[in-house]
Amino acid sequence: MTHALISGDDDQLADLLELFLDRVLREGCGPIELSGTVANIDWLSSGSHCAAAAKNAPKFFCGLVVVDVTSRCTGGISRLEMRYYSQPGMVPRRREASMPAAPRLLSLATALPPYELSQEDVIRRVQALFDGAPALERLLPVFTNSGIRSRYSCVPIEWYDRPHGWAERNRVYIASALDLLEATTIRLLDRAGVGKQAIDAVVTVSTTGIATPSLDALLIERMGLRRDVRRLPIFGLGCAGGVIGLARAASQALACPGETVLFLVVELCALSFRRDDWSKSNIVATALFGDGAAGALLSTAGAGPAIVATGEHTWPGSLGVMGWDIADDGFSAVFSRDIPQLVATEFRAVADEFLARHGLALDDIDRFVCHPGGAKVVTAIEHALGLRQGALAGARHVLRDYGNMSAATVMFVLEQMLNEASRWDLALMNALGPGFTAGFLVLDNR
Repeated sequence: MTHALISGDDDQLADLLELFLDRVLREGCGPIELSGTVANIDWLSSGSHCAAAAKNAPKFFCGLVVVDVTSRCTGGISRLEMRYYSQPGMVPRRREASMPAAPRLLSLATALPPYELSQEDVIRRVQALFDGAPALERLLPVFTNSGIRSRYSCVPIEWYDRPHGWAERNRVYIASALDLLEATTIRLLDRAGVGKQAIDAVVTVSTTGIATPSLDALLIERMGLRRDVRRLPIFGLGCAGGVIGLARAASQALACPGETVLFLVVELCALSFRRDDWSKSNIVATALFGDGAAGALLSTAGAGPAIVATGEHTWPGSLGVMGWDIADDGFSAVFSRDIPQLVATEFRAVADEFLARHGLALDDIDRFVCHPGGAKVVTAIEHALGLRQGALAGARHVLRDYGNMSAATVMFVLEQMLNEASRWDLALMNALGPGFTAGFLVLDNR
């Protein structure tokens, strides 16, 4: 057994550990297995950061660190047991040269279903279908003030003239979603210049239908992806799914350096239209919702903007702000009229808190990639972040041309930003969804 107690500052510790590991390799009897425990974490001034730093030593260090290392040779393997003790009150400091590689966007793509619906055609259809509905004329300005000129649907507009049960809607959802996911994946692989066998994991986000086996399993079968691909289907994030789902895919890529993660999101929101529902929420959903899909390939190996920070905030007592009610004929949208006011008054504080946790401030951000939930929500975000009116032009353009495609929408905004921005350093992605939850993600292009 080899034992050592090593202490020093962060510049010395890496060299000391390297010498010790070299000695173990020379004196040991085979490959090395590492295990570690973190001591005295509760009192650290920046607990979670320091804990992560200690767990990942020697990559990160918190001021003066003492490492107790024991080596045991058992069954042909050299086992190292490490314990880290950080001095109290130290501010975490990072060794840039030893930073683990960040997940990067290797490629990004979007896809649309075949049927384009103009807002004028939708208004005429609604007037015909809801003729005689109470307060219809009072609610029609929702369409004209939505900021939407067109959107896309997986079924022709005539499909909405007839009633459809949940089973039929869901059959259309599965077939159309799979087509869009396949088209998105083909584009992603082509833009990244890799083959389908390069995919190691698939993260799929969707909240507008149900599929078991899930959509990722159906895609693996249709496209002939590798049989050892890891799958993570995610349901229930709603409009926040584009940001939070991308964050989950980034975590997968970070956990398996060098592997390629396929992130996909598809939402067929228009299928939730309910012709016999005269509620304001259904009218608002009819005015806003469109269908679409998007995706990205991520890996720590390769070039592209790096995902350097992710986070969420769920407001207390906000479960009824947004979501689905389940009716006999399918999903029924739930929207609180207070969403724009909540965003205007409370969004800034949680955005500041998220950025501060990662050593950033709003002044460090030079691009904002926001989910355009609606024209009023976009204006509220501009107000909350202290941006000039009209600053989120990219979000407004996507809303105008495609409507609110739930989780997929923010990926369309990101694609537009990447195509148009000539030079940028840090971009903040954000989206709001059921919970009521804000999702955040920072991209670093430096």
